[in-house]
Amino acid sequence: MLDILVALIPAVMWGFLPIVSSKLGGKAQNQVLGTTFGALIFSIIAFFVVHPNTSFHILLIGFISGLFWSLGQMNQFIAFKSLGVSKTMPMSTGMQLVGTTLFGVFLFHEWSTTTKLILGITAIILIIVGVFLTSFGEKDEDNAQNNLIKGITTLIISTIGYVVYIVILRYFNIGGWEAILPQSMGMVMGALLLTIRHNQFNKYTLRNVLTGIMWGIGNLGLLIATPRVGVATSFSLSQMGIIFSTLGGIFLLGEKKTTRQIIFVCIGCLLVVAGGVFIGYARSQG
Repeated sequence: MLDILVALIPAVMWGFLPIVSSKLGGKAQNQVLGTTFGALIFSIIAFFVVHPNTSFHILLIGFISGLFWSLGQMNQFIAFKSLGVSKTMPMSTGMQLVGTTLFGVFLFHEWSTTTKLILGITAIILIIVGVFLTSFGEKDEDNAQNNLIKGITTLIISTIGYVVYIVILRYFNIGGWEAILPQSMGMVMGALLLTIRHNQFNKYTLRNVLTGIMWGIGNLGLLIATPRVGVATSFSLSQMGIIFSTLGGIFLLGEKKTTRQIIFVCIGCLLVVAGGVFIGYARSQG
């Protein structure tokens, strides 16, 4: 039971992260800067407690991974402004799941068995349908179509950042503990480069350090839970975070939606989670 609770930490932390960040306020630049500095603080503490293996190879690849994470996170924060948290998170999660899965198939030659193939194809179908449902909008909404196009374009860039952040570590066979510090250093550098034209060091940046600590706690929970409960369970439970994000966006942030939109978003959210569960079990098959 304790192991399952630990495995739920990423879902809770990452699920509420966009809610907390939105409540703390600031522009996307403030949010990504604060988040990365918070993550760096947490990673430094974790590094000196765990003492993972380090080498120039690990430092370099981890740093590059962090650069791409900041690209993904920055554009996700921007998408929140266009689409709202309740619409952005299911779409973003779904796009990331499809992206990492396709890399897994073509780069790492996953889905080598019939069972994996069935699970994988089913997962992608569920995710695509789920993303479509979460993007549903009423026809009479002003500027809804323009915001949707802008938001999806931003999320495509975000997805590229997130997917490279994940895939590059796997390609070079670097573990999460090993990457934790150089990755956070890359995250900070990436955030600084993305916001270099603006002076974004203000009270909102400082406030959003909290979201970085939340991200670090979620990451720590995943690293601890995976060897205890397995890849399938830990990965699947981590996807539950979009339920907190979606419902939090609607009921805590007060994002306006019609009854029909709420139904569509909730169904789409559940389908994306189901797709994530299928992918998790496909990965666990021998």
